[in-house]
Amino acid sequence: MDGATIGLIAFAAVLGMLAIRVPIAFALASASTLGTFFIFATRTGAFAPERAVRPTTSLVFSNAFDLVHNYNLSMIPLFVALGHIAYRAGITTNIYEAAKVWLTNLRGGVAMASIVGCGGFSAITGSSIACASTMGRICTPEMLRMGYDNRLATASVAAGGTLGSLIPPSVLFIIYGIFTETSVSKLFLAGVLPGLLTLAGFVLVVAVWVRHDPKIAPDSGLTYSRAERLQAAVKAWPAFLLFAVIVGGIYGGIFTATEAAAVSVSFAILIGFLQRQLTLQSLWESLKETCIQTAGIFIIAASAKIFVAFIALTGVAPKLVGMVTEAELSVVALMAAIAVIYLLLGMFLDPIGIMVLTLPLIVPLVEGYGLDLIWFGVVIIKLLEIGLITPPVGLNVFVIAGVVGKEAPLDRIFAGVARFLSVDLIVLLLIMSFPIISLLLPTSM
Repeated sequence: MDGATIGLIAFAAVLGMLAIRVPIAFALASASTLGTFFIFATRTGAFAPERAVRPTTSLVFSNAFDLVHNYNLSMIPLFVALGHIAYRAGITTNIYEAAKVWLTNLRGGVAMASIVGCGGFSAITGSSIACASTMGRICTPEMLRMGYDNRLATASVAAGGTLGSLIPPSVLFIIYGIFTETSVSKLFLAGVLPGLLTLAGFVLVVAVWVRHDPKIAPDSGLTYSRAERLQAAVKAWPAFLLFAVIVGGIYGGIFTATEAAAVSVSFAILIGFLQRQLTLQSLWESLKETCIQTAGIFIIAASAKIFVAFIALTGVAPKLVGMVTEAELSVVALMAAIAVIYLLLGMFLDPIGIMVLTLPLIVPLVEGYGLDLIWFGVVIIKLLEIGLITPPVGLNVFVIAGVVGKEAPLDRIFAGVARFLSVDLIVLLLIMSFPIISLLLPTSM
């Protein structure tokens, strides 16, 4: 068998292992290692396993080593730690409380505040699932107690949680930048406007939904004075400071993305101790959770790096590029095909798994068409964001279902999420049709 055939068999083996719930890291590492072994063992024509051991181990270990020692990868534990520390210091919950005070006089205001709170949480943590889990415990029970329809109470947080994929600092952008060798700083800035556009669209969905069916969001009866509103806004200053450090620092050229991560973590710890919201015990718990979460991401990333090297060895990517070139697909047809693939995979796999599985094959196609990899990264992350709330395996939906239990069955949550999906698809079309939405900030930095 030639390398391309072995590559296709290995790719099919990965999909088969994922179908039977083998963890993505083990599926990628085992398939790529065995595939590499067979390629080296059959290079001389006859099967010679003794000649394949050393080059196989060299490829596997060197790629895993290079990935773990990538300087940009240090952003992941820093931003993960930032999210845990900011939550325990009360910084993230203050965003939601401020939004609730300012929006509570509107019908559906608590649902809108939940979406804004998710956006603020995302601007600190960079994780969609962590955002949905944390904000789900804070916002959803409160809305259910107030008499909100369970579709609105759950779907607003499930959809709002996806903002962590686009609004910087996004872990998905970091992984994409490392594997495509593009600037993570530019990717962060490219996600700002699409993320804010999505947030505004979600708030609009709530406003329209409540206007057509006022019963789903009863009037809270709460009123706040101007002084109380100002006090709530001032109380949220640490979150605005951290966002300014990350986005403003990168845009102004003051920090690289890695430096912004380190500075923001230092600020979060300092603010937490000064406000007496953070203790040594809670800081220790934050660091332990950071280690556990980071280890999982690193194992996946290292396995994916081995898989990328294996795919390069097989020659599958150039053959695929040649086939697409011969088919003379237009850019629109190519992007439509990629969107369909990602939306289908998003129904069954987690975002990191989808990205590390597909990027080795899709990025050469995109480069062959001369498309901007920064803009393409935003499109990919947006598609992954949509996958978090699409049935049958929308991870954010299952997270919220686990939080609320029997008060909101899965079918009710998915029914509510359908309205937010329509906005996601509109924003996706806008991003694909008008690349300037994504490229305005990176090109002007």
